[in-house]
Amino acid sequence: MDIRRPRLPRTRAGRRRLVQAVMGVCVLALLPATWLFVSTAGRLGTTADAPRTEVAVVFGAGLWAGEPSPYLAHRLDAAAELYGEGRVEVVLVTGDNSREDYDEPDAMRAYLTRHGVPDARIVSDYAGFDTWDSCVRAKKIFGVDKAVLISQGFHIRRAVALCEAAGVESYGVGVDAKHDATWYYGGAREVLAAGKAALDAVFEPDPRFLGPREPGVRRALASAE
Repeated sequence: MDIRRPRLPRTRAGRRRLVQAVMGVCVLALLPATWLFVSTAGRLGTTADAPRTEVAVVFGAGLWAGEPSPYLAHRLDAAAELYGEGRVEVVLVTGDNSREDYDEPDAMRAYLTRHGVPDARIVSDYAGFDTWDSCVRAKKIFGVDKAVLISQGFHIRRAVALCEAAGVESYGVGVDAKHDATWYYGGAREVLAAGKAALDAVFEPDPRFLGPREPGVRRALASAE
């Protein structure tokens, strides 16, 4: 089978058009990432900067042998710190429980209780399959209007932008993370994920699973009074 290799244009005008086309594609690819930076300006900080808010939302980040991955553990440590300092009253853990042998929310709950957060102050969202789903469900299912969001720095801007688009007034806490292969992968992945985030914010698709409203956050807040 004869496969022809693509050839560069032979004329100066053709090469100029090629360069312009490549630059146009690059600009379009970077627009969503630019939107994330602009839309989240002034809404990010550390645990020390986080405003006092009733609810903190922790996004899932994978399990290792049934326990939170190191990245997820760092997020949960930040949530436990905020709770211990009285900056938040309830922690909403949102993650994947799409099969019986994989349960992020329960693993997150168990970790938090071991680190000083009472079980009654933890609410589980078992259908947080991606960031947009978690944000929409926080608003529509759990009735969260305002929250501190907790994730790694490479993800937190997208989380804040999407939760704002879903109607949750948000402040993002980006926790520290070792700059290993996972961190670099996560950063590179965010360039592509920014495009999906922009589409989610514009078209507001329904989550993979919505379901009925749940009183978990309201009850947890009532127990804190």
